[in-house]
Amino acid sequence: MATIRRKGNKEVPAISTASLPDIIFMLLFFFMVSTSMKEVTYKVDIHAPEATELQSLEKKSLVRYVYVGEPKKEFKGKYGSETRIQLDDAFADVSQLEEYVVREREAMNENDQNLLTISIKADRDTKMGIITDIKQALRRAYALKVNYAATKRVEY
Repeated sequence: MATIRRKGNKEVPAISTASLPDIIFMLLFFFMVSTSMKEVTYKVDIHAPEATELQSLEKKSLVRYVYVGEPKKEFKGKYGSETRIQLDDAFADVSQLEEYVVREREAMNENDQNLLTISIKADRDTKMGIITDIKQALRRAYALKVNYAATKRVEY
């Protein structure tokens, strides 16, 4: 009969780390693809109106947004509860809208400047007077492509 000899000084082999960079890059790629970046922090409450005939914007890089609504709770103490306009991450007046449009148009590629679209994301309870003031300011700034944001109405 054969005897089995055990060697007492055997070491445990080291764990291979050759595939570790591949795993890290796979995880990095997964999070880059699945994460969406928030462009603007809303400072106004917006409950978009409902509509039945909607179209999606084709080139969103050519769109600049104007947010209209009541300030959120944390800003009501400082700005009151009147309807306010938000441009990018700051509150603004209608008088500042023309300067904003000119600044955004100058930052764009020269070929795309005529394709600038202003999208108004207004709360459904916003008075039409402030929307009219915004439209007049956009006309003075020659921003003639205006879009109104809405959500799809659910038909029962």
